Amino acid sequence: MGTGVMIGAGIFALTGQVAELAGGLFPLAFVAAAVVVAFSAYSYIKVCNEYPSAGGIAMILKKAYGPGVMTAGCSLLMYFSMVIAESLVARTFGTYTMRIFGGGSDSWLVPALGVGLLAVAFIVNLLGNQLIGGLSKITAIIKIGGIAVFAGIGLWVSGLSFDNLVGDGSASQARGGVGGFLAGVALSILAYKGFTTITNSGDEIKEPKKNVGRSIIVSLLICTGLYVMVTLAVAGNLSVDEIIAARDSSLAEAAKPAVGQWGEWLTIALAIVATISGVIASMFAVSRMLAMLTEMELVPHRHFGMPGRIQKHTLVYTAVLAMALTIFFDLGRIASLGAIFYIVMDMAIHWGVYRHLRKDVGANAPIVLTALVLDAVVLGAFFYMKATSDPLVLIVSAVGMAVIFGAEWWFIRRQENTHDE
Repeated sequence: MGTGVMIGAGIFALTGQVAELAGGLFPLAFVAAAVVVAFSAYSYIKVCNEYPSAGGIAMILKKAYGPGVMTAGCSLLMYFSMVIAESLVARTFGTYTMRIFGGGSDSWLVPALGVGLLAVAFIVNLLGNQLIGGLSKITAIIKIGGIAVFAGIGLWVSGLSFDNLVGDGSASQARGGVGGFLAGVALSILAYKGFTTITNSGDEIKEPKKNVGRSIIVSLLICTGLYVMVTLAVAGNLSVDEIIAARDSSLAEAAKPAVGQWGEWLTIALAIVATISGVIASMFAVSRMLAMLTEMELVPHRHFGMPGRIQKHTLVYTAVLAMALTIFFDLGRIASLGAIFYIVMDMAIHWGVYRHLRKDVGANAPIVLTALVLDAVVLGAFFYMKATSDPLVLIVSAVGMAVIFGAEWWFIRRQENTHDE
């Protein structure tokens, strides 16, 4: 499931956007992001090894900060970053599907197709966990095999020539430079954050104290290897400006010079499979997370006359919110919001582990602090880039976080007053 969510949300949606920030060094941005995420994963693995449960992110935050505003607010940052990722994948599905009909990413059919995918994912999730688990296994194999074949062919056709990595010295639409590279790393982290879905599986798998951490490591290694191969294949077949021009479907564009029209269609088919399975798996994990926060009395809940369990209700809320984001935001802004929310939450995890849990879980303080610093550096660079190019993203992010934490403060205070009475 971790591999499925990562591949579905990552490489198909983000390659062009990362190239726009990092320039010809965009494959190295994905490698650098893997290093950042490897340090981050250490905190999650240490806590989940000690306290395996279905709680995942919320469990870690509760262990570190207790059942208060910090836990609730940061858990909701993770929730919204995952819903944002679903809308990112949904629009990616629409963009790649439109290539079959010769349409572009600016067509109104792109969000319409994305909403349709989210509706299908909602229905599949209603049918039960067993179907989702079986589907995740099958589609993960298809995606890994298909992307590996695409990358292998692309590398072979390019003759292993990577002149685009350094460029030819001419002007480019990419920002480049140290700041652009670090901002590209921040965005690339979105391609790996799906590993956090594995932390929700502690009460469902055998030997969770060993297998949760092992699953996280293996899924990250698989995805890093695939991302490096794919980005090098893209760099070998397209210039940076060509990648940016087709940034919402750059893998399909890179397949055309490599293996012609059939290659483009096969890549589109692979993207469709990847995005469908990624949304289904993500919606399953996200709705479970919100249901658990509801049961912990950290978020308000209303049935609105709906029958069934709380998780069915949270599934409805998740699908509706993802649909709204798919309709009103473009891919670039969706990805930026998701990256900001996720990295802020990730930093809260590391500080909580360092400050409150490192002795209990046996965590190495320098490793945890390194993860915190790396997050801060790439997020700072990303803030700077967005402040100069798209400040609306920062405004929406700041307002969103203020609303989340403010609402949580009001709700928890109200809950405490009610209990006192």
